[in-house]
Amino acid sequence: MSTRKTLDAQASGLMVLFCLCLGMQQVALKATGGDIAPVLQIALRSGAGALLVGLVMWWQRERLSFADGNWRPGLLVGLLFAAEYFFLGEALRFTSASHAVIFLYTSPIFSALILHFRVSAERMGAVQWSGILLAFAGIAVAFLAQESGDEDVVSDVLLGDVLALLGGLCWGITTVVIRSSSLSEISPRQTLLYQLVAGFVLLLIGAAVSNQLAFNPTPLALASLGFQSVIVSFGAFMIWFWLLRHYVASQVGVLSFMTPLFGVALGGWLLDEPITPGFLFGSLLVIAGLLLVSGQGWFRQRFLARRPAVDEA
Repeated sequence: MSTRKTLDAQASGLMVLFCLCLGMQQVALKATGGDIAPVLQIALRSGAGALLVGLVMWWQRERLSFADGNWRPGLLVGLLFAAEYFFLGEALRFTSASHAVIFLYTSPIFSALILHFRVSAERMGAVQWSGILLAFAGIAVAFLAQESGDEDVVSDVLLGDVLALLGGLCWGITTVVIRSSSLSEISPRQTLLYQLVAGFVLLLIGAAVSNQLAFNPTPLALASLGFQSVIVSFGAFMIWFWLLRHYVASQVGVLSFMTPLFGVALGGWLLDEPITPGFLFGSLLVIAGLLLVSGQGWFRQRFLARRPAVDEA
């Protein structure tokens, strides 16, 4: 496999855009849930995104490559992608966009944990292990910090939170598959195409089976679908897979903490979602854990490398 670069200014800037787009996606899905079910919207955006990616590949005369059997991990990441977004779509039926974004973007925690045992270059140190524990403590606090009230409402929120966490687990496993298989050596557009096609087909089936095919084409719903199709499914994911191919996965993940920050802030601002002190505290623990898990290499590169060398006697 080719050597991946450490985090630099280009990767950092792209991650800011990526995190802002994905922080907004939960808000857009939640805001238009009454006009189009999140699962159906994700299915349609995946189909539109697949069409855009396919057109780019055709324009650049890029052929699909199956020579190394990459269709096998391609099929796997497609299934994981569909599962991730089915869980997210269902989560947004029960919980807030702010909760969903926190739990979905625990994915770097899961990917770092699994990569530790699979890829020697991704071994975690004591600081990163402390980040794992801190993040899971934050998840527990966020789960337990539900406001008292209607038991059915509290149960629904907890269910939505669990579903969003399962989506984060699926995303984390997807990162591991891409990082440790032949998909890491092929065009990121082909990897993305695998996921979008599988997402379109499987999520459309899921929407049909769960009776969520109704679509009221209001201006807000159409605007959200356009944003999801062009910006999220095409632009943002192209950025994500390109970064995974060219940079160390754990170091790219250091900036993923911005996504839940954007998501919580946008949910509170645009949707007037309440943010309880307990949930906010748990969220900050999760974000701190993300920084410890993903940021060790980045901090070493940025700060320790600048310390003057000490001559040995």
